[in-house]
Amino acid sequence: MEKKDMAIDVKVPELGESVVEATIVRWFKAEGDAVKIGEALVELETEKANFEVAAEKQGVLSKILKGDGEDVEVGQVLAVIEEGKAGAEAPAKEAAKAPEAEPAPVKEAPKEEPQERVTPQAKRAAEENKVDLSKVEGTGPSGRVTKEDVEAHIQKEAAPAKEAPAEPARSTSTAVIQAPKEAPAILHISRDAREERVKMSRRRRTIARRMLEATQTTAMLTTFNEIDMGAVMDLRKRRKDTFKEKYGVNLGLNSFFVKASIGALKAFPQVNAEIEGDDMVIKHYYDIGVAIGATEGLVVPVLRNADSMSFAEIEKKIKDYAVRAEDNALTLDEIMGGTFTITNGGVFGSLMSTPILNPPQVGILGLHKIEERPMAINGEVKIRPMMYVALSYDHRIVDGREAVQFLVKIKELIEDPESLLLEG
Repeated sequence: MEKKDMAIDVKVPELGESVVEATIVRWFKAEGDAVKIGEALVELETEKANFEVAAEKQGVLSKILKGDGEDVEVGQVLAVIEEGKAGAEAPAKEAAKAPEAEPAPVKEAPKEEPQERVTPQAKRAAEENKVDLSKVEGTGPSGRVTKEDVEAHIQKEAAPAKEAPAEPARSTSTAVIQAPKEAPAILHISRDAREERVKMSRRRRTIARRMLEATQTTAMLTTFNEIDMGAVMDLRKRRKDTFKEKYGVNLGLNSFFVKASIGALKAFPQVNAEIEGDDMVIKHYYDIGVAIGATEGLVVPVLRNADSMSFAEIEKKIKDYAVRAEDNALTLDEIMGGTFTITNGGVFGSLMSTPILNPPQVGILGLHKIEERPMAINGEVKIRPMMYVALSYDHRIVDGREAVQFLVKIKELIEDPESLLLEG
């Protein structure tokens, strides 16, 4: 007897702890395409990272139930694969059609490559504005096309059209007659025509939700201090060449503040805790989250057991996280958990800010740019490289006294970096 084809559902897989929703970024296959076991079918974007869902059976993708940009939940059916005879015959049918449409491979090749090197936001912008991504020059990491690249391409294409109406102005009489007619048209352009509605990405929506939760569900306060960065800067200047030569990575500020934070957390363990009901869960391990402002939105990958890491290991890991964050290549394990977070607004020029907690954590350290300021030292005014630092904390579990002393401890360790070897 002839074996009948079997329909196989393609479902949204388990996406990790506490992650129940995702957004479809794009389909790699269309209805009617043959698929093989393990072949990527669709890319999903979650609040943490992007994932590809692969085919578990060979056959033909007979039906797509959820399209690009739609939100889906774990377990929801995305598409249907017809397994069996259809799957076996599909490659043969495609091979038979190939001689009749020789130009087809030439048309497909240029479209595939840009799609692999384009951010989800750029893809959406291109679709909404009918832009051919193969003509857009990428300026992101590794030549990746960003949303800004698409917008710049659109402006460049529109520029000649805007300049064309200026030609009639060569005749003085024509300009005088036409000016009153043109002015009302400009004055009556509706606001809607000058507004752009862009759907937030899954990650941006999650950031918005979590930031709102942080302000509504915690008793958040912030305390500030300032640190003389001279000792650290001198140490980096003396050691930067040998450090780079030995470890292949720059000696940055991150490793110093990670080590200083661990020293302060050991002194004030309440800041390395969380609240569960009426209990405080104090953690005697140090998984430090480092906020990275990637193109697609903020991510906070975690340095596991950071107290056992060397300066070089910290710098290498953060550099690796930053590169892969731009490509949405971080895994769930790398960006989940964490007991304390460090965020550095100084890399963008921030002088002072109030960082928002990353629940269920009860503390976050904010770093800012280093700026030379006149300081009174031993009765003399000297110009010193100073940095404002901020600690936002949950007042339900951390008192103001501990928060202030925590920052003072950070200040002491950074201003005497050799002490980091003992306490960090």
